[in-house]
Amino acid sequence: MNRSGNQLFDRYFTQHTMREVFSDQGRVQGMLDFEAALANAEATVGAIPTDVVADIVAACDASLYDFDALAVAIGDAGNSAIPLVKALGKQVATRNPTAERYVHMGATSQDAMDSGLVLQLRSAIGLLEQALGNLAEALAQQAQRHANVPMAGRTWLQQATPVTLGAKIAGWLGAVTRHRQRLKELKSRVLCVQFGGASGSLAALGDMAFPIAEALAKELKLNLPDQPWHTQRDRLVEFASLLGLIAGSLGKIGRDVSLLMQTETGEVFEPAAAGKGGSSTMPHKRNPVGAAVMIAAATRAPGLVATLLSAMPQEHERSLGLWHAEWETLPELCCLVSGSLQQALAVIPGLEVDAERMAHNLALTQGLVLAEAVSIALAGRVGRDRAHQLIEQCCRRAVDQGQPLRVIMGADPAVSEQLSPQALDNLLDPTRYLGQSRRWVKRAVADHQAFNLR
Repeated sequence: MNRSGNQLFDRYFTQHTMREVFSDQGRVQGMLDFEAALANAEATVGAIPTDVVADIVAACDASLYDFDALAVAIGDAGNSAIPLVKALGKQVATRNPTAERYVHMGATSQDAMDSGLVLQLRSAIGLLEQALGNLAEALAQQAQRHANVPMAGRTWLQQATPVTLGAKIAGWLGAVTRHRQRLKELKSRVLCVQFGGASGSLAALGDMAFPIAEALAKELKLNLPDQPWHTQRDRLVEFASLLGLIAGSLGKIGRDVSLLMQTETGEVFEPAAAGKGGSSTMPHKRNPVGAAVMIAAATRAPGLVATLLSAMPQEHERSLGLWHAEWETLPELCCLVSGSLQQALAVIPGLEVDAERMAHNLALTQGLVLAEAVSIALAGRVGRDRAHQLIEQCCRRAVDQGQPLRVIMGADPAVSEQLSPQALDNLLDPTRYLGQSRRWVKRAVADHQAFNLR
C-alpha cells in the first residue's frame, strides 16, 4: 500500500469509503465510465458501429492504467482527461485498431472530467445519506432517552434557565434532518451529465448530438441538464455549500459535547474505549477526540467552500485556473465531512450521561437560575418592572451573602407577602421550569420519522 501523502491523519479525519470514492482509482474510473457510456450512447443512435463498443468498454477499466505515468503526463497536458484519453486510445487499439477511431468522439476533456466527477459525487451522496440517516436515528434515540433529564441551559457560556438534555440533542437532530432534506432536494440538480464538446454546442456530432446526449444521460443514469454547464458551476457550489452547512452543524455538536466534557462541567462524555482520548504524559486525561474532528472539520470547511465560491466567475466557455481550483477542493470537502460524520457516529450512540452531575451543576447558583420564574410569577401581582427590581435585589443579596435565593426571598416581605412558601418552592424547582423542552423532542423526532417515510 502506498503510504505517501496524508495516510497518518487520513483515518482520523476521513471515512475510508469516502476516500476510496475520491482516490486516483475513483477519479480515473469515473472518467472511463463516461467514455464507456459515450460509446454505448453513440452506438445506440447509430453514430458509431456497434461492433466497436465492446472493445472500447473493455478498455474502460482503471486497473489497466499506470497512474504514475498519468500523473506525469497531466503536468504537461493541463488536465487529467487528455493523457487518459490518449492512453485509452492505445488500449483500444491493441484490441481493435478500428475501434480506436471512435474513442471520445465529439466530447471534450471537461465532459469526461465533470461527468466522471458527478459519478463520484453520486457515490459520495449515497455515503452521506447513509451516514446522516444513521446519525439522525442515533440522535432521535438519545433525545427520547434523555427527554426528561434537566440540565442548566447556558447562554454566553453562563448558566441560564433549565432545559433538558433531550431538548439540546433534539436541536442537533433538527439540523441533521434539515440537511437530509436539502441533500435530497439538490440531487436532481447536481447529478447531471456534462456533455458539450469543444465549446458547448456539440457541433462535431451534427444532428445526432442531442440524441446522443439523451442516450448518454440514460446510460449513466444521470439527468440531462438544459445545456452544458462547463462554466456554470452553481450545481457543484450548491452541493459544496451544503457540505459546509453539514460540517458546521456537526461542529456545533462537537463543541457542545467538548464543553460538557470539561472537568468543571462533567455532564456528558464521549464513550470510553481503550486507548481513546488519552494523553502522552497525563494518565488521568480523557480527551474529546471525536469532538475535535467535528470542530476541526467545521473550521476547515468554510475555506474550502469559499474557494469554490471564488471559482464561480469562470471565463466564457472554458475556464483557466478557476476550474482547476475545484479539482482537489470539492473532493477534500467531501472527505472532511465524511470524517466528521464518522466521528459523530462513534460518539452519539454511546454518549455517557451523568444526570447527578447535571443536578449538582443546576444547584450551583443556589436558585439563581430560577429567578426568571419567580419574577414572572410576581409580575402578575405587582407589575413587571417592580417584580424585576425586587428579584434582582434578592439575587444580589443572595450572591453577596452566599445564601440560597429561596432563603433571601422568603425573608423579603415584598416577595413573601405575594408568594407563599409552597409557591416559592415550586417556582425554584428546576423540573417545573422546563417549558416546551419535551415538546421540542417530540417534534424533532416526528420530523425525523416523517422524513424516513418519504
